[in-house]
Formats: sequence, structure tokens, C-alpha cells
Amino acid sequence: MEIDKKQQYISQMRGMFNKHGLYSDETRQFRIPYEPEAGDAVTIRFRTVRNNVDSVYLISGKLREPMKVSVTKNGFDFYEYKLTVTDEPLYYYFEINCGKIHCYYNKLGVSRELQEEYSFGIIPGYKTPDWARGAVTYQIFVDRFCNGDPSNDVQSDEYFYIDRRVRKVDEWSKRPETMDVGNFYGGDLQGVIDKLDYLKDLGVQVVYLNPIFVSPSNHKYDIQDYDFVDPHFGKIVDDGGECLKGDDTDNTHALRYINRVTNQKNLEASNRLFIRLTEEIHKRGMKVILDGVFNHCGSYNKWMDREQIYENQETYEKGAFVSKDSPYHSFFKFYNEHEWPYNEYYDGWWGHPTLPKLNYEDSSKLMEDIMRIAAKWVSPPYLADGWRLDVASDLGHSLEFNHKFWREFRRVVKEANPDAIVLAEHYGDARSWLAGDQWDTVMNYDAFMEPVSWFLTGMEKHSDEFRQDLLGNADAFISAMNHHCAQFHRQSLECAMNELDNHDHSRFLTRTSHLVGRLADKGSDAAQLNVNKAVLREAVVMQMTWPGAPTIYYGDEAGLVGFTDPDNRRTYPWGSEDHELIRFYKNITYIHKKYPVLTGGSLKFIYKDYNIIAYARFNLSEQIVVVVNNRAEQANVTIPVWEAGIYRTRDTSMDEIFETNAIGFFAKLSPRKIQAGNLTMELNPFSAVILYRKEEKTIYN
Repeated sequence: MEIDKKQQYISQMRGMFNKHGLYSDETRQFRIPYEPEAGDAVTIRFRTVRNNVDSVYLISGKLREPMKVSVTKNGFDFYEYKLTVTDEPLYYYFEINCGKIHCYYNKLGVSRELQEEYSFGIIPGYKTPDWARGAVTYQIFVDRFCNGDPSNDVQSDEYFYIDRRVRKVDEWSKRPETMDVGNFYGGDLQGVIDKLDYLKDLGVQVVYLNPIFVSPSNHKYDIQDYDFVDPHFGKIVDDGGECLKGDDTDNTHALRYINRVTNQKNLEASNRLFIRLTEEIHKRGMKVILDGVFNHCGSYNKWMDREQIYENQETYEKGAFVSKDSPYHSFFKFYNEHEWPYNEYYDGWWGHPTLPKLNYEDSSKLMEDIMRIAAKWVSPPYLADGWRLDVASDLGHSLEFNHKFWREFRRVVKEANPDAIVLAEHYGDARSWLAGDQWDTVMNYDAFMEPVSWFLTGMEKHSDEFRQDLLGNADAFISAMNHHCAQFHRQSLECAMNELDNHDHSRFLTRTSHLVGRLADKGSDAAQLNVNKAVLREAVVMQMTWPGAPTIYYGDEAGLVGFTDPDNRRTYPWGSEDHELIRFYKNITYIHKKYPVLTGGSLKFIYKDYNIIAYARFNLSEQIVVVVNNRAEQANVTIPVWEAGIYRTRDTSMDEIFETNAIGFFAKLSPRKIQAGNLTMELNPFSAVILYRKEEKTIYN
């Protein structure tokens, strides 16, 4: 009893328990080494306010060990514990005691209740590519970006697709139609090459291309031949003759298309153009990621050949739709085997007959072929820097096989190119794929796109719903971000693709109007009504200061608007760009790349109010604070920036290095006073402010 009273007295003398000073995470300043191998000794750190707690324990399974203060700096005690990791994953959290106060600390922060599912984790040997961490990425929907070679354009009436003639759109600025899949604007790889200097000047470090392989659609998620770049994106050196006409009900495809996309000269020339593209991208110090569609292919695919494009072609085997004896028969799952040769019933992804699902479980040959393709494009002479994987969790007929496939895929790709990234499209909890043996990371819908959209616009990512209760709701935003970020290991989070929009969702700028709807019911003009570019700029500031790889969907920087697919696939507005918005993007990408703390630093929310948040990115010597005011009026705030590691008992300052607001944006260097660890400032309407501080001298005490 006497011991308990003495401990309480000591705690009272130390002052009130300060939970806001507690901090740890999986970054380099709290885990050394950052990406340990099996057998490595790992130092784990935990931070408290100086002399503020009685004890800190590291807990991992049955292990419960006291941590010791290794250093005190800037008014904080840093506790440490060193352990040796095996080849098994290790999960841990912290227990903190201060007098009668007993709490835990995990990825959600301080908690009175133990929640082991939010533990920190170490997976020995799990490494993600260094170049991908925080890399500014630019997504290109190729047909709509730039027409660099009109000679390879799809011609009107060249073939039928989904029961209608394809059409060449001659007016580059014409907006997409509701049924748009067979409309082609002529964008191609030469157009990408032509604009690489523009992308470099914009600050882009990685180019992500939507699918480029042979395919009858403009989106090319229905791949016809995985081994070759589509000649309509690449090179047509043999034109293929005159286009065959037919009546509108005729589903026999034109000879010209067949000759163009099966002609070996065209296919090889197109692959050579891709080699040139990767060389030009690498020459500029950038990387390129390809879109891998391995869950399904297209009905035009040479393995299926539902439209009999490859029928009677000398160098091609019979397709599975044409012949039951096809070597590709097991690549697909047919349901009425007795109805040959024209079997209409097979497994299509989401029931779409144009998207036959690949049947890996019944075909080792299919598995072998896709693995060959996976390695081919990241190997010489093509040297792509990785894959973005379409609907990756849908692949296969069981979750067990899905994981088996991606383990083998990772092994094959990393063996071919150890520095290649394996990045998956995925909605929801991806932890079972992000354990170091399958994907490197994901497109970050849950822990970036959706919470940011709800907080700043109140809009669902397709513009299908507006929720007033989520607009400006800082509690909901912080809770969502904390929960979903906790599902990542840090090395995955740092290279996660942080997008505001993409080819599947409405443009973020359109969402700022709070208008619910789609192209079919609202019309394309409505997508630009009452938009707020100041809110877009707020979102981009968050995008460029959040952990992960900020990813720009082509044309966002030029002011493109649009409802969800297909309206979000408008052409890049060359000649009518919003140059002021482009200048903003150049400024903010420069800041993102200038300060490494924005890539590898810790993240902590330090202030919240209705329509206002502030968060810090920090390491042991640098601090960045981002403050966002999404209100239409000014606001005065006092922010406890000391929580980012700034000494509280000495007045100091931070430099305001950037501001965007309802009027415009400003790159500047303006000191802001910090008194007793707090920063008081007035925020302009619809503003985002970035402040920076570097320690001139660390105070050890």
C-alpha cells in the first residue's frame, strides 16, 4: 500500500498525464532497421512527454518487457526495447502506466481497451521498392491523352464491337457519349512520348498507363493478345486494306481490323515503340507501370476467339469458342459442353460475355502463360517498372487459389525485376494480401480517396450520393483514416496509390459542386456547374502531404471535369488548359519532392473542428504541419504543434511555405510564432496551409 502511495505521489509531481505526447509508429524513427530481415536485431521506440509516465512495456504475444528511456530530447522521453526477429511476422503494442492510469497504445493511438487487431507489425524480409515511396504518379487513359500518330487511328466502321460499329471521333474536344466503349479519339503511345517533357516539368516521377495491349475497346480491359501492344496505340506499318462494310446487324468483323491487329509486322513494330517509350521515360529519371488484367480477358482474345478473328489464321490455334479440341479449352469454364461449335454459355466476369473469366484452377498451361507474360514486360527489352493489377481480389474461383496465384505472380515478377512494383486494385481490407508475399501495395481507396472526398465534398466517389453529415465531419474523417491506415504495414502505405479520382470514378472537381448524378441523367454540361477549384486545391495539398504516392489522373491538373465512367474519360484539353491550375500543381509537387519528411515521416492528427483539420508529418529533426479550413468563412485556430516534437518551454517559429485559398495560391516563406508549443493563426476560407520547421539545435535534457 505504501508503495502505491509513493508511486501516486511521484506521478502527481510529474504533472498531469499527457496522452497527447504518447507516440510510436512503424517509421524509421521508431523502428530500426525499418525493413528488417530474419535474424536482425530491431530497436523499437516509444515517445512520451518527459517525466510524464511511470513505465512503458512492449507487449508481443506472451512477451511483456519493460522499456527504458534511451534519450530525452525537446521535452520528450524516448523509450527503447531491442529484440531479434525470426522469419515469422511479429506484432506488438505498448502498455503505459501512470499512477492509477493504465492504457495501451497501438495504431489507433491511446486506448483504455486492448485491441490487438490494431497492433504494429514487422514482417521480416518484406520490402517495397524505394523509388515507389511517395512517388508522384500520373495516370494516363491512353486513347484520351494525346494523338501523336494519326496514321494508327481506329477508322469508323473498321469493325463491330458490342453490336455496333466502332467510330473514329474527329473532334478531339467532343465529350464522351453514354455508350462510349467503341468511340476512339486516337490517343496513343507516340502521344505519351511527345508529352514526357510536359510530365517531367509537372513533377511526375511515375507514369501509370491504363491497358495498352491488343483489344477492341477504347479502355482495353478486354485484352485480345497479352503479348503485344495494340497497333492502334503503337504502329501500323501494314494498313490492312479497305474497311469492309456490312449491315448494322452483321457481327462479322472487318478484314481490315483483322489484318491490322494480327499482322506480325504491326505487332512487332508496336512492341518496339513501347521499348522506345520506356527508354524515354527512364532517360528522364521516371518509371512506368503497366495495367495487368489477369482476372478476365476479352471475347476477342485469341484463346477464346468468340468473334472468330483468328479463325483460319495460319499462325494461330483454334480458339476455345470455336473448337472443343482447342488447346485453350481449359482456359475458360463452359456450362453447356454439348452445344458445339457455338457455345454461348461460359463464365463471364460479372456475367459479361465480352469479359470471359480466366479459369486458372483447371489449366496449368494458362497459369504458365500468364506468368510468362508477367515476367516478359518487366524484363529486357521492355523493362516496365511494375504492374497495376485490375480487380485483383476477384481472380480465381476461390480465395485460397487467389492467394496462391498472387504468391507465384510476385515470385515471378520479383525474380525477373527485383525493383518492380506489384500494386493491386482493391476495395476493403487488404491485409491478407499485404503480408510481404503477394502485393506490395494497393490503390488507396479506403485510406485516402473516399475519406478525403466525404470530408471535403460530402460526395461518394461516383457522385451517386451526397451526405451532409460527412461533409466537414472531422471526427468521421480521422476515424476512417486511422482505421484504414492501420490495415497497412508502413512500407505498403508509403507507396500506396493515393488518388482523388481515376477512370472508374467521377472527377474530383465535379464532386465539389455537390451535384448527385451521372452523364445519362444530368448531361455533360452539368459536370462543370458550380465547381469549386479552391476545394480541389485543398484536396491536392492533402494528397501531396499524405503518406503514399500521390497520383494525378490525367487532366485533373488542367481543370477537367466529368461524371463517372464514361464522362470521366474526356480528352486532355490541349490548347485550352487551365494554366493557373497547372502552375499550382507544379508548385505543390515541388514541395512534395523537396521535403523527404513527407515521404518517410510520421503522421499525427493534432487539431480538429467542424470543416477544419490539422495534421503533422515529422521525424526527429523536421516538422511539417498542414492545416485545412474547408469552411466558406475565416476561422481562428490554436494548434498544439508541440505534438510533432517541438520543444514546448521555448518560443520558436515555423515557416509558412505554401497557402491555397478561395482567391488563389501562394508559395512564400513567412514565419509564424509558436508560443508554449502552440501556433495561433487565422485561416482564410477554403484554405490549406503548409508550415515547415527544421531543428537548428536539438535540446537534450
